[in-house]
Amino acid sequence: MVHWDMASNPDKADSQTAGDTVQVPGDPVLADLYAVPYELFQPAAPLLPFVFASPHSGRIYPQALLQLSRLSGLSLRRSEDAYVNELFAGVVDLGAPLIAARFPRAYVDANRAPSELDASMFEGALSVPVDHASPRVNAGLGVIPRIVRDGAEIYRVKLKPSDAEERLERLHRRYHTALANIVREAHARFATVVVVDCHSMPSAASAPDVVLGDRYGTAASPALLRRAEQAFLSQGFSVGRNVPYAGGYTTRLYGQPAKGIHAVQVEVNRALYLDEDRIQLTAGFSDVRARLVFAVRELVEIDANLLRPQRGMRLAAE
Repeated sequence: MVHWDMASNPDKADSQTAGDTVQVPGDPVLADLYAVPYELFQPAAPLLPFVFASPHSGRIYPQALLQLSRLSGLSLRRSEDAYVNELFAGVVDLGAPLIAARFPRAYVDANRAPSELDASMFEGALSVPVDHASPRVNAGLGVIPRIVRDGAEIYRVKLKPSDAEERLERLHRRYHTALANIVREAHARFATVVVVDCHSMPSAASAPDVVLGDRYGTAASPALLRRAEQAFLSQGFSVGRNVPYAGGYTTRLYGQPAKGIHAVQVEVNRALYLDEDRIQLTAGFSDVRARLVFAVRELVEIDANLLRPQRGMRLAAE
């Protein structure tokens, strides 16, 4: 049975559950992440059948990772969807919850399946299931990444099998346990729910401002995607669909439109708000954040009847 790992505290991030202190000798940063792996921001009242998630904006780096890595802290940070949790923070005032991982993507990727592991990264056999056919693992971007986004190898040594087990159990699982509970509660309250998985993407000359991913129509209703596209266009963003980002593990896991549960991935071009070399906010951040909130405000006004299961609607692909 899925259960909450942290106590609810409206308007603030969740705090550690009493009795859940974890001692990690020599690494107080990791102990802190084990105690509080995510932040959950709840509205004063749940007004909307929407749940927002930011799995890649965590920027608290365990000392163990820094010691085992061949890369600088700045190089590791280039895998972050930096400050995305702050870009979308305004959704809480609109009446929707926001969950954000505190742990960094370079340590464990909450938008990958727990089985997407590269067994060659470890010095012994793993006791957890491994998906040997995953193209993301083969590219070095599994649930415990081998490389950062620019292709540089993260580790200078092989990891212990227990590293995988602990990271998945104490961080990845607890993030998705919490998200699943939020989604289930919203679905029970509103009879439908939309999970908006919030990301940022590296800038490129031909990249649009925003890419919406619904796994090519399998994770959300067409009406929802049309509404989202119109909402972002109305705020002056250029918008693409599914290319090059169609949605990852979160979109696939939660997107079940035939059950009234929809999932959409939103990728924001980092060039709009971030100095990508220094991982620092630019002067454009405030404007982009305000425009995103206005776009979300328009999106959430969609007729809820359009989100409820429709006859003939196909199930999301597994």
